[in-house]
Amino acid sequence: MTVQLATVFGGSGFVGRHIVRRLATQGWRVRVAVRDPDRAAFVKTMGDVGQIVPIRADITARASVAAAVDGAQGVINAVGILTEQGRNRFQSIHVEGARLVATEAAAAGVRGLVHISAIGADAASASAYARSKAEAEAAVRAAFPAAVILRPSVVFGPEDDFLNRFAAMSSVSPMLPVIVTEGFSLLPKGAGCPLFGTGGTRLQPVYVGDVAEAALRALSRSQYAGKTFELGGPEVLSLKQLIELVLRTTGRKRLLVPIPLAVAKVQAQLMQVLPNPPLTPDQVKLLAKDNIVDPAALGLAALGIHPTALQSVVPSYLGRFRNPYAPAA
Repeated sequence: MTVQLATVFGGSGFVGRHIVRRLATQGWRVRVAVRDPDRAAFVKTMGDVGQIVPIRADITARASVAAAVDGAQGVINAVGILTEQGRNRFQSIHVEGARLVATEAAAAGVRGLVHISAIGADAASASAYARSKAEAEAAVRAAFPAAVILRPSVVFGPEDDFLNRFAAMSSVSPMLPVIVTEGFSLLPKGAGCPLFGTGGTRLQPVYVGDVAEAALRALSRSQYAGKTFELGGPEVLSLKQLIELVLRTTGRKRLLVPIPLAVAKVQAQLMQVLPNPPLTPDQVKLLAKDNIVDPAALGLAALGIHPTALQSVVPSYLGRFRNPYAPAA
């Protein structure tokens, strides 16, 4: 049996490393294409000796991308940024980088390409991030029509920068912000003032392990070629409900403070001058729209994957933030 080679761009990132591990467990040789191979050395322990090899690659340089895909049977692009900093721009990383990967993969005769996009990719979006994701999908489709596009909702797992961030904030701050997108009011309605409205953006968190399995199946099975899948977990929760889940899991009680969208926009404008802003104006635009799977879209079920529930995973990695004085759960 011939051992297949897969190149994973961004294979040391949060989602990428789980894809690399899943490929390795299925016997693939994996080439991890990253900017700094030394910092990505930890991925080598996810497989047998010599099975996983980090290499230096610049997704914006044609020769570098061509060298990274040379000889590979499968390619997965898991590169993405949430904020623009320095030379890392949505246009260069998301759009031109994705176009190069798809173009060079096609030229190299790669059999399968999987592109990791995001729910919310929309050419008409107010968010530059969402527009760039949509433009990237179009570029990939044009260069490699058989590519499989995966659009996950917010991804959770041990190394996530979402639930971990709220857990870390709750360990040092007496209050946590909830950006309210709809229904905020200071006027009494019924039993009280709907300060939290509908609870903020609705999200459908998907487990990183399920995303990795989806990437493996999309790469390995020809029946998925050319299709787009939206990946979400079994629950749709508001931002407020997710923060409350974090607080229950960590055994902490904190004051939740509703932040109307208009106020969040002003805060983000002020924060964007920071070296690593916790909130940007573009992210506020993203939060204005729910991040859930379209009922008409192909999802995890179409890939034969049963989605993993938040409660079955989150306690295992948020335990380090647990209040030592909280009653046993």
